[in-house]
Amino acid sequence: MKKHGGSFIGFAFAALVVLVVAFLARLTVYHPPEVHLAEPGEIGSSGVITDGTQESIQRVEVTPDTVQLVIERLSRPDNYSRSVVIERFWTGGSGQSTAQVRAADGWTRVDSGAEGSEARHSVTGDGQCWIWYGDGESVFSGAAALSADEEQGIPTYENILSINSALIAVADYRLLDSVSCIYVETSPNANGYSERWWVSVEDGLLAAAERISDETLVYRMKGMTTELNSVTADAFTLPDGNILYDPAPVSHG
Repeated sequence: MKKHGGSFIGFAFAALVVLVVAFLARLTVYHPPEVHLAEPGEIGSSGVITDGTQESIQRVEVTPDTVQLVIERLSRPDNYSRSVVIERFWTGGSGQSTAQVRAADGWTRVDSGAEGSEARHSVTGDGQCWIWYGDGESVFSGAAALSADEEQGIPTYENILSINSALIAVADYRLLDSVSCIYVETSPNANGYSERWWVSVEDGLLAAAERISDETLVYRMKGMTTELNSVTADAFTLPDGNILYDPAPVSHG
């Protein structure tokens, strides 16, 4: 009897080990579903991506829990130009400036300024920055201290990826001036500021953004129209004619 009881316990223990191993194996082979980004016309009223091939495409509803994964899949175009309008608001007044942006292969040219002021020109690329003003020929250069977005005076929407998801109050798909966008809104931080982003699904660029302080708008940017493959070496040419970068160099072969 004693020997028989030991055999039964050994068998039960072996069966338990088999079940545990099988469970762990299922966890090992599990893969999260792929994210399918919305195309124009695929955004439903519920915010769920829908199209004619629902059986083969994983539908993803953009929520505060999933929006960082979706935005991580976006990519910016390699070559584009656009105009960005920036507004800042303060007690008793406001100011507006524009930035003409041309970007190619990691290089960015920004021509910015407010109405009636001297234009500021900057070229940023390869870790360096060149700056000059108006029609002047004096160029200041050095290591780039600002990112390309900061040179434009706009927020870097990829920062959404690094914030605590608990701070994301709203996230969904919505249209902004007929452009399909991923919308993200944060709760007020310790200083009372909240952020709103509209990221274009069509080109992966920040289409609009707002900063709110205690329910008062203090900053707004908008850049809705993008022209692709329009940037040439002219964008990265200094006043003295020196070409810093040519997006499409001429072949001499």
